[in-house]
Amino acid sequence: MTVVPTVTLKSGEKIPVIGLGTWLSKPGEVAQALKIALKNGYRHIDCAHAYMNQDEIGQVLEEVIAQGSVKREELFITSKIWNTFHSYEKAKEGVDIILQQLKLKYIDLLLIHWPMGYQEGGEIFPRTADGNHMHYSDADYLDTWKALEEAVQAGKVKTIGLSNFNSQQIQRVIDHSHIQPAMLQIESHPYFQQTKLINFCKEKGIEVTAYSPLGNMATPFRKEGQANLLEDPVILEIAKHHNKSPAQVIIHWSIQRGVIVIPKSTSEHRLKENFDVFDFELSKDEMAKMAGIDRNWRILDLTARDGDHPHFPFNIEF
Repeated sequence: MTVVPTVTLKSGEKIPVIGLGTWLSKPGEVAQALKIALKNGYRHIDCAHAYMNQDEIGQVLEEVIAQGSVKREELFITSKIWNTFHSYEKAKEGVDIILQQLKLKYIDLLLIHWPMGYQEGGEIFPRTADGNHMHYSDADYLDTWKALEEAVQAGKVKTIGLSNFNSQQIQRVIDHSHIQPAMLQIESHPYFQQTKLINFCKEKGIEVTAYSPLGNMATPFRKEGQANLLEDPVILEIAKHHNKSPAQVIIHWSIQRGVIVIPKSTSEHRLKENFDVFDFELSKDEMAKMAGIDRNWRILDLTARDGDHPHFPFNIEF
């Protein structure tokens, strides 16, 4: 079985550099994908309240731990506090809901999913009447962070971090925290490399996880006719040279530049292939070629929906 390298976080916890993404994995599919992934050596599983599939993931985790096929301490489970749980009290409630859904006593890594708060106490996506926007809350993510710090002190969470925050927002959390963020999860792939934000995090001792590392062909946020990363001629050339698939090259490129990846798949062939990326290295020249294909192209762009929220993160360069 593949031995996956780990990175040690500020908290002292070790996170495998590749994990299973579960965003857009449908109920019914996600359990099967998780079972296949665990069977093939995956131990890092990336979840979130808003993915609405944690109950199913929790059932599988409970089952495999009870069977003894995987020990709890071998797993690294990430989840995320959703936008409708940003006030201090709601965030505390959100932690308990996640633990209950995943059927776990503790979460290895808990992130604030987005800096924007949505209206609390109702639907997960509290849309306005026209369906184009969300009802916002004025909750401050610093209050959310305080609840996460307390969850660490209570033993409910091992490590805490952020997702989709910009550099100014990250600095604000650092400046007002007792426990500093150990992780930032962001969209990052060869067409949207986010080098400035990643370098900022590295300077602060914050590790980075890339979601949609393969450009996410399945996301509803893609527009028709947008380029397919897996067909890029530079990536195809490098893949041919190493006798690897384009996806394997992209995953290895990300890990080689010090970024953790969580590719999502429900196919056994792809789950195995995405994991088989530790037996080759990209040369300096190949890494330079990969750097040259950056288009600064964000796929998950919520500007039209949430761009006027006071905590919207994508209105500055990084």
